[in-house]
Amino acid sequence: MLDLFTIFTKGGIVLWCFRSTNQLFTPSVNALIKSVILQERSGVYDHDGLSLQYKLDNEFELVFVVAFQKILQLSYIDKFLSDVHLEFRDRYKNDLRVDNRNYGDFDFSDDFRRILERAEKWGRQQATMPKQMRTYEDSAKSKKTVASMIERKGEEKPPAGGSKKSVKISEKKKSDGTDGVDTSSPKASSNGPELGDDLIMESRKKFAEKMMGKGGSGKASKLEKQKSPKSPQQQKSGKQMRVWDLGGNTKDLPNLDRSKDRPEDVKSDFTPNDQIIGSMRGGIQDLDVESDSEDYSEEDEEDDDDEAYEDQRAKKQQSNRGGMFSMFKGLVGSKNLSLDDMQPALDKLRDHLIGKNVASDIAQKLCDSVAGKLEGKVIGTFDTIAATVKNTLNEALVQILSPKRRVDILRDCLEAKRAGRPFVMSFCGVNGVGKSTNLAKICFWLIENNLSVLIAACDTFRAGAVEQLRTHMRHLNALHPPEKHGGRNMVQLYEKGYGKDAAGIAMEAIRYANDSKIDVVLIDTAGRMQDNEPLMRALAKLIKVNEPDLVLFVGEALVGNEAVDQLVKFNQALADYSSSDRPHIIDGIVLTKFDTIDDKVGAAISMTYITGQPIVFVGTGQTYTDLKALNAKAVVHALMK
Repeated sequence: MLDLFTIFTKGGIVLWCFRSTNQLFTPSVNALIKSVILQERSGVYDHDGLSLQYKLDNEFELVFVVAFQKILQLSYIDKFLSDVHLEFRDRYKNDLRVDNRNYGDFDFSDDFRRILERAEKWGRQQATMPKQMRTYEDSAKSKKTVASMIERKGEEKPPAGGSKKSVKISEKKKSDGTDGVDTSSPKASSNGPELGDDLIMESRKKFAEKMMGKGGSGKASKLEKQKSPKSPQQQKSGKQMRVWDLGGNTKDLPNLDRSKDRPEDVKSDFTPNDQIIGSMRGGIQDLDVESDSEDYSEEDEEDDDDEAYEDQRAKKQQSNRGGMFSMFKGLVGSKNLSLDDMQPALDKLRDHLIGKNVASDIAQKLCDSVAGKLEGKVIGTFDTIAATVKNTLNEALVQILSPKRRVDILRDCLEAKRAGRPFVMSFCGVNGVGKSTNLAKICFWLIENNLSVLIAACDTFRAGAVEQLRTHMRHLNALHPPEKHGGRNMVQLYEKGYGKDAAGIAMEAIRYANDSKIDVVLIDTAGRMQDNEPLMRALAKLIKVNEPDLVLFVGEALVGNEAVDQLVKFNQALADYSSSDRPHIIDGIVLTKFDTIDDKVGAAISMTYITGQPIVFVGTGQTYTDLKALNAKAVVHALMK
């Protein structure tokens, strides 16, 4: 049932190979190396109808790769990979340690078939064997006794799985102020824990004050409330109807119609800020992420003398000395690192990444990548362990955030201009993430570099979408008036109102830009949820019909696990609902609201890990100049704090 199993070194030397067909597997294995192994990813990789999985041996620098048909559901692959890995390295460990690396022939065929038959048999047993229920003796409930469910003064509390009835009884006794001990009974003093006279007197005093407060002032206040009737002025008045200036009468309809410009609308109170003109020429500046320090200041220490605060501060400083990597102190050096040694540290690492807003699935895959790269390595000292783990994770994160291809929008726009056609960018995403606002920021950056822009208002659903783009157009033209550009309007808006077909409007806008010699077309689409099939079909139609040069997904930096669902379903919808053999999916990401998350930068990791596409723009504020380029090292630095 397996099509390919190969063992090769990290240098590319094939030690042993099994093939069940004459199919050429070289492109699939090369794609696995390029897209998964070098990117330090984990899991199953699909390529040309094949599913590929791999396992690394870091001690001997070996790679084990298995390939099978994608339609097959083989449950024994993970166990089979581990068994072959252990069998091969244990049998040929002396040959693999040769310094000159002149490998001979490895006769592994018989062992491979034996391990494969055993794994297939195990898989069939797992498929037919019903899942056995846990016996009562194996459960935690069987370990409990009556004595373990009794609470006594001064003793530790029982585990969380204790009897609910006993907990309720103890809470009831505590609320009565007696703590379950009858001080007047001699049996209580002999059998129960001995209580001091001071503690008994203090408890009695508190109980007396509590009863006095309940019986005295409480009853009096209730009687006063009952005797004093409400005055007529205190009666609750009904909600008054609001009178609007434009009440929706037929006389007000012309004033409410904003589909056409009127003379009073053309006059704008917007005063252009001349200081930002020219500030975004050339490439976009890199993002600078600063993580907040958790150290306390000396002024706070002098103002607060509370002992609890001092204890908390001492614990905080002690925990921050080693940073996040102080968790690796439990690892012992001078031996081969195993998964069991690293598992507690990896669990803490996963929790840290989730706390930084990385999606839980992505955090788990990152930990698996670190474990796969470190497992089997020989580390000499603790300092080497900490440095190795930190460098391994840093390299993995920087590798994920680094673009896999060239991203130079200005160069692509100039090439399209020389070819005599406009460069087309389409923006898509869910509702409320800031598509129109960041489209205006990108538009300002383009006109700063002397490129004329046509905005296609293809959001024909949301009320006010066209008016929002028209306002941005006026503000941008006020910053770059036609007088400074030879009488040419740098920003124009192409709109056909509401309720129209978005794909048709985008096609007409591109044709108009081509006839008018406009350099760039920015297509603004309506926000839609990733589960809305009709709207996702409409988006796929818009991209298929108009074939934009760049499809950008606009996502929030605030999301965690939702980023995974959004990107996966948007990509899947663009692929499924397109009639083309090679559908155009997402090319890049615009990450918005980055100024609201402090050092919780995990959304950048989640989005780039899923699609493998780069983050092209980062929105960091509300002005036109608040547009940055992602700095991978700065984001990783904030993530590791």
